[in-house]
Amino acid sequence: MYRIGSGYDIHKLVEGRELIIGGIKITHEKGLLGHSDADVLIHAIIDAMLGALALDDIGTLFPDTDPAYKDIDSAKLLEHTYNLINSKGYSIVNIDSNIIAQAPKMMPYIPKMKSRLCKILNIPFENLSIKAKTKEKLDSVGQKLAIEANAVVLLKFNRQITQADG
Repeated sequence: MYRIGSGYDIHKLVEGRELIIGGIKITHEKGLLGHSDADVLIHAIIDAMLGALALDDIGTLFPDTDPAYKDIDSAKLLEHTYNLINSKGYSIVNIDSNIIAQAPKMMPYIPKMKSRLCKILNIPFENLSIKAKTKEKLDSVGQKLAIEANAVVLLKFNRQITQADG
């Protein structure tokens, strides 16, 4: 059995924070505002994974009211989510994602993002797509006030269903 999920996230750019996307520190004068490290790509992937199994969303699973998640590395949240879907008998087939930012340019960082995320998610490099897009100077992202990301994840059930399962 296959399950598909989609995820989305957006965070405001602010001074005084590091910019972390895809688990990688990106050189930029601003970072993303959030309770955790505000990694929009990882957050979108987490929501896609949770959505594929009709589980709670990232805000319910890792609430911003819990001090345990204050400034946490989102890669740790991704690892927890990966272990959760595995415990339910699923593995990742592939992920397709977009980072939407007017600045900075994401393309130079994408190979490192893919390496880091593929290692956490135990998937081959060719099963993770990360694309960089702009908003052509339109809306808050295009005006360099925010960065957003979206992701689609395909999961596969790994356990054979027997007659005893119904």
